[in-house]
Amino acid sequence: MEKINKNDEKIKKMEELIKEIDKHNYNYYVLDNPTISDSEYDKLYYELVDLEKETNIILPYSPTQRVGDTVLNGFKKKTHEIPLYSLNKVRDFEGLEEWTKEMKEEAEGTDFAVEYKFDGLNLVIEYQNGLFVSATTRGNGIIGEDVSQQVKTIKTVPLKIKFKGKLIVQGEGMMTNKSFADYNKTAEEKLKNPRNAVAGAIRNLDVRETAKRNLDFFCYSILLCDGKEFSSQKEMHEFLIENGFQTGNYFKICKDVHEIIHCINEIDVIKNKLDVMIDGMVIKINKVKPREKIGFTAKYPKWAIAYKFEAQETTTILKSVTWQVGRSGRVTPIAELEPVELSGATIKRATLNNIDDIRRKDVFEKSRVFVRRSNEVIPEIMGLAEKFDNSKEIIEPDFCPSCGSKLVKKGPLLYCENHLGCKEQVIDRLSHFASRDAFNIEGLSDKTVTILYDKLGIRKPSQLFDLKEEDFLILENFKEKKAKNIITALEKSKNVDFYRFLYALGISEVGAKTAKDLAKTFENLEYLVESNKEEILKVNDIGEVIADNIYNFFRDSYNIDEINELLQKGIKIKEIVKFKKNDKIFNKVFVLTGTLSMPRHEVEKLIEDNGGKTSSAVSKNTDYVLAGENAGSKLDKAKSLGIKILNETEFKNLIK
Repeated sequence: MEKINKNDEKIKKMEELIKEIDKHNYNYYVLDNPTISDSEYDKLYYELVDLEKETNIILPYSPTQRVGDTVLNGFKKKTHEIPLYSLNKVRDFEGLEEWTKEMKEEAEGTDFAVEYKFDGLNLVIEYQNGLFVSATTRGNGIIGEDVSQQVKTIKTVPLKIKFKGKLIVQGEGMMTNKSFADYNKTAEEKLKNPRNAVAGAIRNLDVRETAKRNLDFFCYSILLCDGKEFSSQKEMHEFLIENGFQTGNYFKICKDVHEIIHCINEIDVIKNKLDVMIDGMVIKINKVKPREKIGFTAKYPKWAIAYKFEAQETTTILKSVTWQVGRSGRVTPIAELEPVELSGATIKRATLNNIDDIRRKDVFEKSRVFVRRSNEVIPEIMGLAEKFDNSKEIIEPDFCPSCGSKLVKKGPLLYCENHLGCKEQVIDRLSHFASRDAFNIEGLSDKTVTILYDKLGIRKPSQLFDLKEEDFLILENFKEKKAKNIITALEKSKNVDFYRFLYALGISEVGAKTAKDLAKTFENLEYLVESNKEEILKVNDIGEVIADNIYNFFRDSYNIDEINELLQKGIKIKEIVKFKKNDKIFNKVFVLTGTLSMPRHEVEKLIEDNGGKTSSAVSKNTDYVLAGENAGSKLDKAKSLGIKILNETEFKNLIK
């Protein structure tokens, strides 16, 4: 390697990165208190790796030269009989393709084993004469911590196995999402997330506390097995199951990179529904013999690799909390964040739900917090990462931030009951009523609705239909054409689908899909208004909470009066048209992507009128993807999952 130049800016940057990575390693492994997310750590680590490649310089104390990290002094140290390696990571499918091509050449046409990459605490367990002997943490890969008594509390760790020779296995200590949720229901000090909960439990010297967390162990590797040889990863996997080890519910053998990518996409879609935390997939050469030839680097085996999913969790600074009034009067805390990139989007705000949620997560203004984003779900604050000297407690307001009315508390939720005088909730209610999925009144933007509130005293949706052209002409920036267009849109909207009418009412937690299900079930407004809770509960996907919201909404005299006002103003609810059963479309799930020749909402209505369903995300449950021009990532995912892709001509033929 070339001589290190101390003045080189790149060397200085490497020094800074090493210092930063070492700090985070200490926080994570020694203090059990991570202050950044895994994705942020990976970004720092790979920036260092790239600089080392670029300069051809590796500093002797670089973390890229270490297999593991510091051993906790509070436990008895134990040397691993078989040194442990890390896994090399691939950043994209292109890198995965390069690796599989190289492995095919090295191993003469091998196939590949694909498994979950568990996100827990790495453990090594030894058996002799069929009995549990010891359990050790990973430590630095050479020396770990003896945690035998703690691991013996894990019910999925067998204390006796069939195999009588010496056996050393490797796997992951995990806390399932169910165990995590159950523990937090009664715990005085709530856990941050399942991953941190495992580390804290295994490193707890009080074994009784470890047992309380109801941990699991998922086994994926055999490090030593006296007197037995394995020909493949599949054979090892079957041996582990035969001896009573839990391995997770996913193990696939793939012939090539295309099948591997299919597996990755298959799990990427459902990973948030799994009961265990995974952050990627592990791919290994299935045959054992070629592994000897391919070998290891100082840090990892060349014959295995990890594909990490796109980051869904990161950390950022919670700058302040804004209390926002919704159309129902509910006052919700919204976290204002330092902008951060996550899952391909810039995140500036996240939900905090209510004051109980804030206290449970122990977050503060001007603190560093964990933020998670799952698919298209609104980003959510998961918990505190780091508290600073200037961090401040988040205080629940006593008065409405919009109108100043005294707030009413119902359980953990806050409400402003000034329904007609609270500007923020009235404007939200009017905007929702006029929105595309509701009455679809063109021209009634949030800005226009605010003007109508301020200048014309509009407070209820029914008052919109009293407006005349001359009312708009006295307003600033409203010309005759603009006024005429809004009046025309109001008249046009009077003939409204039943589900749009229901959605427009703004019943708490009733979205467009639930409104459609209600409309199909009850067929007219009178039946729904007079229905009881048991009848509402029979509607697809409606549970106790939403059923209560619907039932109580129609028992409120204010809501009934407003509905009657709307009907008196000439609102005509269209009769439910039973969909035409088309066997090629009935109960089939469609995803739309790209630019189509028809407006998207019209295509969705056409599908639903023929008994089909639409979804915003491609998954293994998708039947068809309708692809227009400039189709993006949804099309790519559909191809990898083998889903039928339609162009517009093929779609029209299907409809016929």
